[in-house]
Amino acid sequence: MQLAGCGTALVTPFLRDGALDEAALRAFVEWQIGEGIDFLVPCGSTGEAATLDLDEHRRVVAITVEQAAGRVPVVAGAGSNDTRRAIVYSRAMAAAGATHLLHVAPMYNKPPQRGLVAHFRAIAEAVDLPIVIYNVPGRTAVNIEAATTLELAEVPGIVATKEASGDLAQITEVIRHRPPGFRVLSGDDALTLAVIAAGGDGVISVVSNATPRRMRALVARACAGDLAGARADHLALTPWMRAAFVESNPLPVKAALHLMGRMGPHHRLPLVPLAERHLPVLRASLVAAGAVPPA
Repeated sequence: MQLAGCGTALVTPFLRDGALDEAALRAFVEWQIGEGIDFLVPCGSTGEAATLDLDEHRRVVAITVEQAAGRVPVVAGAGSNDTRRAIVYSRAMAAAGATHLLHVAPMYNKPPQRGLVAHFRAIAEAVDLPIVIYNVPGRTAVNIEAATTLELAEVPGIVATKEASGDLAQITEVIRHRPPGFRVLSGDDALTLAVIAAGGDGVISVVSNATPRRMRALVARACAGDLAGARADHLALTPWMRAAFVESNPLPVKAALHLMGRMGPHHRLPLVPLAERHLPVLRASLVAAGAVPPA
């Protein structure tokens, strides 16, 4: 099952006391699938995975799998900066029913490129699920260089990269030299059109939490070569793409989903609700994207 199209990096809903809001998560997954999203990505950075313990992490993935009921792939975040822990989480996510794993580059300890290769190779050798590597140096403080991604693309079980470096030249280098079947997915909503135009295969999206149908249409049109249609979608979504990052992700997108009545605005510390001064711009961007009606 190869990944392509528009996948949503799912927000994790919490109750006021910080517990998982399982009912909201089930309803949210069902809505995402009903809106046509191509695959789901629970327990990434957008899902506040850093504040979930292993049991909660496993529960979020299990609920997503149960609700998806085989209709779309479920790419479970399982990353850690401790390779042994990443393997433990990978096996737990496989047991929970995930179809793929998402593994971010190790954060904080800043391994060299050969350390990155050893980390991802060890995980791939320890688990049977296909792996998407995730390059997001703005969060991890280490960039997975194009040559490193291409080396990892030859490792059995490593099937794709989510590229959020913001470096279009680097992403294009991976696209140019990747082996057959290796997927390149944008990790930046604003670069999705450019990445697909360069030969990429889709996006793991933040903004599709609130605008799944429109973001999926952008990706589908771009992948089909309808650049004029994709451009129209991109321009309509641009204010929301910008507003979705006025503060750290997922603060704006969870605030947007609260405005839309899909979940509460609750986070776990150290994250806090979006600053109120951003709400007018956020609402205006959602109106422009067609996610909420005009006031």
